[in-house]
Amino acid sequence: MTEKSRTVLITGCSSGIGRAVALTLQARGYRVFAGVRRDPDRAGLAQAGLETQVLDLSDSASIASAVAAVLAATGGRLDALINNGAYGQPGAVEDLSRDALRAQFETNVFGTQELTNRLMPVFRAQGHGRIVQISSLLGYVSLAYRGAYNASKHALEALSDTMRLELAGSGIQVILVEPGPIVSRFRENAYAAFKANIDREHSAHREYYAAVEKRLGGQKPLPFTLPAKAVAAKVVHALESRRPRLRYRVTFPAHLFAGLKRLLSTRRLDRVLRRVTGGGSR
Repeated sequence: MTEKSRTVLITGCSSGIGRAVALTLQARGYRVFAGVRRDPDRAGLAQAGLETQVLDLSDSASIASAVAAVLAATGGRLDALINNGAYGQPGAVEDLSRDALRAQFETNVFGTQELTNRLMPVFRAQGHGRIVQISSLLGYVSLAYRGAYNASKHALEALSDTMRLELAGSGIQVILVEPGPIVSRFRENAYAAFKANIDREHSAHREYYAAVEKRLGGQKPLPFTLPAKAVAAKVVHALESRRPRLRYRVTFPAHLFAGLKRLLSTRRLDRVLRRVTGGGSR
């Protein structure tokens, strides 16, 4: 199969990693279907020559409609799915309502898995397909005040590891990409979720939240932040390598914490992770 004949659906393409991956693959000759949550987000991608599709991972009807539209356009074929769409819900675990946790999982886990499952019969009928899961370093370590997001990415990793076992020999490959800090609108979206769902004034963590708001509302990048094209380069390898890695880590922190998790006891790793949050400044 030539690169120019490959078709790929990507979620969460309005900005950041999704947009960078979509434009990178388009430049390499892929037919890219760029999924966005809202219709207004399609304009900029369409101007760049991408085929766009509204795909809201929190809405089953939107998922079904998007899958039908993409398959109709491709004649029922798809070579790869890149599950990138996600957001982060900040806040101490004790301050997260059931609704806030549910919303985090609806998008980051349940919607992502529903989309994947709807496309699995296509991959099975073809005898091939690649599912690239954009996870996070928070899928294998946990930082304080990011519990909802930590949990969603740990869940995504568990589902991915399980699918990899279940799909052995099928020609369908499941690949995890685990970035650390990347230039994107992630903090902007996280800040909106924080303001919508966390009652700062009545929380035992209100002093910490003052630092959280300053960080989320600021423009200063986190240490070792890389541009989104760094993730796109790993996705290209995941799609085009005959024997792709099962996990691709992006940024120095992603590699560092993977190593520390292997080397340190749980107590020692906890001490490191507590220091990393820097009193809310990071």
